[in-house]
Amino acid sequence: MAKYTLKDFKSDQEVRWCPGCGDYAILAALQKTLPQVCEEKGIDKEKVVVVSGIGCSSRLPYYMNTYAFHSIHGRATAIATGIKVANPELSVWQASGDGDALAIGGNHFIHALRRNIDINIMLFNNRIYGMTKGQYSPTSPFGMITKTSPYGTVEAPFNPGELVLGAKGTFFARGLDNDLPLCQEIMLASSRHHGTSVMEFRTNCVIFNNGSHSEVSDKEVRADRTITLRAGEKMIFGKNRDKGLVLDGWKLKVVTIGQDGVTEDDILTHDPKADNLGLQMMLAQMNWPEYPLALGVIRDVEAPTYEDGVCAQVDRVAEKSKIHSVDALLRSGSTWEVK
Repeated sequence: MAKYTLKDFKSDQEVRWCPGCGDYAILAALQKTLPQVCEEKGIDKEKVVVVSGIGCSSRLPYYMNTYAFHSIHGRATAIATGIKVANPELSVWQASGDGDALAIGGNHFIHALRRNIDINIMLFNNRIYGMTKGQYSPTSPFGMITKTSPYGTVEAPFNPGELVLGAKGTFFARGLDNDLPLCQEIMLASSRHHGTSVMEFRTNCVIFNNGSHSEVSDKEVRADRTITLRAGEKMIFGKNRDKGLVLDGWKLKVVTIGQDGVTEDDILTHDPKADNLGLQMMLAQMNWPEYPLALGVIRDVEAPTYEDGVCAQVDRVAEKSKIHSVDALLRSGSTWEVK
């Protein structure tokens, strides 16, 4: 098998996103991660397929030197599903924006989670419709002023993590576009997961929603307003690494280590592989200012996948069938001789 580098996954196409767009970082993370994915899975890059819908982020397949499919609005998950079921050996990666995946594509999105198809969904969340010039999206904050909400939105936004876990998704992770190493870490964990993986990447739209996530992503405040979760590690955060999460009854609570008798032993330890949907839902729901925003892999549990079930069913039926060729099929029922 060939030994790949980042350059092997770069296409010869000019990247046409606005200067400063957060999508550049996610593209770079994917191109850097795929060589290791191929090495771990023992596959050539011809086994990698990138699928997208419609939107700014959906231009990503053009910039990848892999097989790719630029589909139609909201249908990327349906196309990715068909590709994976038709050829389970492929490593399928989907690029969709918050509008593409959660609005017009919402139905396909939740049913892929329900079926647990082994695809890797990269959800680019800039909380705006960028390509169509600044309309509010399903993740735009309540009250946000946009071209389609000049007096402020009157809708409660989706939290992608809530949606994934509510549909009993088996893998959910969250990253920021200005933390490239964490994005790569998340992508690698996604590739190792057998089932539907959803990676929410908070990205900035410099034209129509500049500072999309600056309240948590700015360098000056990120340490105190986010928490990066890793398996087996204490849920500790803060510039001085002195804050942590504990359970207070049925709720999470932010505490300061060293105050009120709190020690590191009191802080929760993260276990994304435990099927603890309640705790993982609370982590996915956290947001500033009440809580730090949870980053990293929040949930990563095993469950049967759709394509494995389909393949097993086909094998069982084929084994019992007396028909093993098209000719046998044509001669299996009532036949007529036409003269």
